[in-house]
Amino acid sequence: MALVKKGSRHITVDGITYRWRLRGRPTYGQGMVWSPLTYAVEHADNPGTTLVVTTDQPHPSNWIGSPAVPVLPSDVATGIRTALTRGWSPTTPGSPFPLDQSEGFAPFH
Repeated sequence: MALVKKGSRHITVDGITYRWRLRGRPTYGQGMVWSPLTYAVEHADNPGTTLVVTTDQPHPSNWIGSPAVPVLPSDVATGIRTALTRGWSPTTPGSPFPLDQSEGFAPFH
């Protein structure tokens, strides 16, 4: 699963460059604040397995008006480092690597 280049951003973590991207528009579940914001990360030069990080925040463009905090580059760097310690191999082909950081997310009912 390759990351769409349009709208992606570069980040360098521990000397390695990655690209990351979050959806501009929320999925239906994210729009209704039933599910949290996710973003994807891949190695910039030799993409293999994509990292998919589930945050504990609603999507900033949710339809309910629930307050959301933007994903900062420091958050992405922390997610990358955490995934690497948990076995993510960004240059090896394979299925997306999920990293669930959604503890504390409160869905809208």
